[in-house]
Parts: sequence; structure tokens; C-alpha cells
Amino acid sequence: MGKVFLFVIITTIGLFALLLLANPSAQNQPIIPVPSLPPTVPPPTPTTPMVTPTVALAPVPVLSSSSAELFISDIATRSAVIKTTKGTIELSFYPKEAPNTVYNFVKKTTEGFYNNLAFHRVEDWVVQGGDPLGNGTGGGNIPVEFNNKRFTIGSLGAASRGDGKVQNDAQFFITKQEASWLNGKYTNFGIVTKGMDVVQKLEIGDKILGIIIE
Repeated sequence: MGKVFLFVIITTIGLFALLLLANPSAQNQPIIPVPSLPPTVPPPTPTTPMVTPTVALAPVPVLSSSSAELFISDIATRSAVIKTTKGTIELSFYPKEAPNTVYNFVKKTTEGFYNNLAFHRVEDWVVQGGDPLGNGTGGGNIPVEFNNKRFTIGSLGAASRGDGKVQNDAQFFITKQEASWLNGKYTNFGIVTKGMDVVQKLEIGDKILGIIIE
């Protein structure tokens, strides 16, 4: 009886040893804690880029050949007088070289469009105004009219991005010094004949009190 009991114990121990050898994972191993995952953070929302508003192309002032001839002959002998808070500036136009640009400017002038608008840009070489929004983003678009008139002191130009496609139908600029880099890239449609001293004194925020055609 004692031998049988001893045999059972030895056999049990042997079987247990075989089980441990056959399955090492069952052996006592140190427990490695699983690190807790950080809370889920949604990816940052990409910053939306500023989008420049698309401005519809304004109808081009179309002049028939007979109307163009009458307009050119008439406006070529007349002047534009810009009354500002710093004084008066007189301009003459280049209607043969830029008929639609001149016509657009004269039309807006006679409608009182420029009254009380500000010069929003003043630099050592240029002053710019005529923006209905007052911040350089207002106005519509019309096609450019490049010509061989050079940008010198007092040249009157139409504002644009300089891409050769369209120009602003409201904003205009006057050069305070020669600006040859604008030649052939911006429409030159007139020149200051009197009042460059006023142009030189203009500051940001000075107003266009009105423009008249004489």
C-alpha cells in the first residue's frame, strides 16, 4: 500500500513537470503592466487660407467708332480736376492710347463715384485712391489697355495685379517719380499737368472731395 501511494505521488510530480516543460508560458513570469494609452486627440483642423473674393468682370464701356472719335476729340482738349483735402490736382488724358480706360474714369467722375473716397495707399513713389471700400480690395475689373506712354513723374495709371489680364475699374494711382518698371505692365491713361506739389503732400486717409471735367 505504501509503495502504491509513493508511486502515485512520483507519477503526479512527473506529469506536472512535463506540463511545465511543454508550456513555458504557464511558468511564473513577472507581470509587465500595459501602459495606458493617451486620450485620443482629434487632428488639428487645418487653417483655412484667406481667399481673395472673385470680382466679376465689369461690362466694358463699348464705344462705336463714331462715338469713340467724338469722345477722343472732345476729352483730349479737356482736363480733370481732382479736389482733395490737401489741394487741387489737374490731369490731362491719353484718350487715343487708352480710350476705354479714360471713358470709364470720366463716366465714374461725372456720376460722382469718387466723391469723398480716400487715398488708401501712399508711398515714396506713388499715391493710390478711388477704392469704394477704402482698403485696396474694392472695385471691379476691366481689360487692360497697354500703350507706349512711359510712367514718369505725375503719370496716371489704372491699378491692377500687373498680370496683364485685367485692371481695376475704380482704383487709380499717380506716380511721384519715374517708374519705368510699370511700362507695358499697367495702363497709363493720363498725366498731372498741375498740382504735383499737392500729390507729394498727400497722406493715407486724405479724401477726394470730388473730380470735375473742365
